[in-house]
Amino acid sequence: MPDNSPNDNLKITWQSQPMETSKMTLEMIRQKASESRSKTRRELFGSIAMALIVVALSVFGILQGSNTGIRVVFVLAVVWALAGQILVHRGMWPASLPVEATINTGLEFYQQQIERQQNLVRRVLEWSFGPVILSIGNLIVMLVEIAKGQSLQISAVMPFVTLVVIWIIAFFVLRSRGQRKLQSEIDELRHIEKASRQ
Repeated sequence: MPDNSPNDNLKITWQSQPMETSKMTLEMIRQKASESRSKTRRELFGSIAMALIVVALSVFGILQGSNTGIRVVFVLAVVWALAGQILVHRGMWPASLPVEATINTGLEFYQQQIERQQNLVRRVLEWSFGPVILSIGNLIVMLVEIAKGQSLQISAVMPFVTLVVIWIIAFFVLRSRGQRKLQSEIDELRHIEKASRQ
């Protein structure tokens, strides 16, 4: 009676199949690196837009506010936003993939682009989003004071506060989705590098 059952033959056949590796060409790497560079540029321009929002809100608050404390907080928000622009943009403008790049150097370059993007997301949260929240929070305090001074209901400010809360939640949802996408790209790159070494 033979020892080899049909199931054992199927198992041996299945195990002897070649491992499927992800085929990534240099052109695909160039395209992905270019997309990553575009995302980084958009993120950097977005941080500039946030700084401009902080400056606009703060100038409005400084001119309209009657409380010295509120004016000081607006000035701090502007200083934080402008200093943040220097720190966010330092070393972040992406280079392009060298023409003579090989697949390995292309993968390495692409991984650097993704890591740069992850680093940029952290910087933007700290140095661009922080001043926006500070200036908007300060603006809400100022609007509440104005409403009280004019004997208006504080609920008059609630539509603005609701919009701000919705915007903050949407911002973090989109950020976390973007972070997960970046992490999956890094995992895919590691898998490709591992496969190329075998």
